[in-house]
Amino acid sequence: MNLFDKFEDKAVVYNQLSDIGKNPFTVVMEEIISPTRAKIKGRETVLAGTHNYLGLTFQEEAIKAAQTALAEQGTGTTGSRFANGTFSGHRHLEEQLADYLGLGHCVVFSTGYQANLGAISALAHPGSDVILIDADCHACIYDGCQLSGAETIRFRHNSPESLDKRMARLDPELKGRLVCIEGMYSMFGDVAPIKEFAEVTHKHGGMLYVDEAHSFGVYGSTGRGCSEADDMMEHIDFYSGTFSKSLASIGGFVASRHKELEYLRFSSRPYMFTASPSPANIASATAALTAIRSKHEIRTKLWENVARLHGSIKQLGFTLAADPAPVISVLFPNREIAFAAWSFLLEQGVYVNLAIPPGTPNATSLLRLSVSAAHNGDDLDKIVAAYNGMAAQFVDAK
Repeated sequence: MNLFDKFEDKAVVYNQLSDIGKNPFTVVMEEIISPTRAKIKGRETVLAGTHNYLGLTFQEEAIKAAQTALAEQGTGTTGSRFANGTFSGHRHLEEQLADYLGLGHCVVFSTGYQANLGAISALAHPGSDVILIDADCHACIYDGCQLSGAETIRFRHNSPESLDKRMARLDPELKGRLVCIEGMYSMFGDVAPIKEFAEVTHKHGGMLYVDEAHSFGVYGSTGRGCSEADDMMEHIDFYSGTFSKSLASIGGFVASRHKELEYLRFSSRPYMFTASPSPANIASATAALTAIRSKHEIRTKLWENVARLHGSIKQLGFTLAADPAPVISVLFPNREIAFAAWSFLLEQGVYVNLAIPPGTPNATSLLRLSVSAAHNGDDLDKIVAAYNGMAAQFVDAK
């Protein structure tokens, strides 16, 4: 027995991918041409799996802001937020996010993963608290629960009724009750009934934590996410997000209407012991936030593209995981067919995400397409044509 023996099942998958000559997990973007185009193995390819929902990675203002910050403040902070790593830009972005969300308080982390890891692990403690988590939540939420040491209870995906039953059976001695859900779930693109979850959570004396990583900037009349779309911004307790989707950078944040959120700054280990985001990342995220707040037409364009792609792909006979959303996932009966379908799309010059167990809900195999406001007519035509060709080979595959 050695340390690598446990990876035997992973080796089977890796070798299978290598046998077909196209391992989705080793794809290299050799040259980035635009928000929606890159060269992969020397061929120009449409990027339809990047989560660049608003297409702001090449926004002129964001690039200039990052360049200025790089020139004036250097390449990195060389310290954590708890030490020397808090610059004026970090505080300014926290203030801007808190103002935009109307939640009063905000803490910026180095990544979106660390935002959930750091906040959840600090908010709940073993013995006194319990965490209730939607079964389909992201790995970083699960990891935050594990790091906290608190009892963790799963409830059925998107089921307020399941949550209600579990909370009704809780030990009354458990004082802290944290419920974790997401706005739009990244694998299927389905949306949580946040209003119903908030009602159940607060009825049982709990606090609601909503991860809006994939819905920030996308849902709601002003882009504040699914919580805004459900008119629940004033009723959720914690709101987390990432800079690596609509904000087109790297980093993450947690916001709250509770002033006690500030205690995370000296109780969250992932916040205290990780180098803070670079000045350039913070500056570009700040510029992207300004665009989200002022350029509503970007969001309108995104949803126009969503409508076209979802409608076109559905007409081809594929089984789709959810209603129209910026994530459009096609379900396949097994991993092998999903591998082959992914490979076919790449040969047609379209890159999407392959998602397989154990990283998917219910051991599902799927191809995940991320729609962007930056996708133009040519991009959409090429995507639809590639899916049309894929349908001819794989719609009836068993």
